[in-house]
Amino acid sequence: MFRTARSKFQTWITAGAGTIAALFVAGLMGAFGALPAHAPPQLPLDTAIDAGRWRVQPLRAYVSHARTYGVLLKPGQKALVLEADMTNRTAQSDKAYFDVFKPDGIALPDPMPMIALTRDATLTPELHPGMTERMAYVWPLAGDAAVPASLSFGVTAEIFKPRDSLYGMPGWFNPYRLGTITLPIADVPGTGS
Repeated sequence: MFRTARSKFQTWITAGAGTIAALFVAGLMGAFGALPAHAPPQLPLDTAIDAGRWRVQPLRAYVSHARTYGVLLKPGQKALVLEADMTNRTAQSDKAYFDVFKPDGIALPDPMPMIALTRDATLTPELHPGMTERMAYVWPLAGDAAVPASLSFGVTAEIFKPRDSLYGMPGWFNPYRLGTITLPIADVPGTGS
């Protein structure tokens, strides 16, 4: 009987210590998880940025009050425009570039931009491997929308996997926020054709 009581006591002590250790570790993990996340880094404007399948070089940003590179605006609208040189780093033609840039701190009626080549106003063209093209990202805005003097744009990149876990095929996956670029915003009456 004495041996059974001692055995039970040791079991209770061991279980109690294990529970306390588990609660302590869970509390620490929760405390560290509640810490604010680090802001994405500020990316340089004077060099090209490798963003997964794209190499991008943002050039300028402005607000246009007229038709911009073939993108029609409704009466009372203006457009936020970001021009960037983009190079397809893959081995095939692609147009999966819609999520590369996202304006921060401004309310957009539609977060999906219209994208055009600046050289001939072709909308959403496929970009060919290794060929750099100047692209215009155009976000329509309400005519009375306030646009700051400088604006940050988030840059999204993807990771290449030679073999994904679902189909076993290569591809670009796991989009993530690579960093942020900040550009001054000019106000121009109209650009492009």
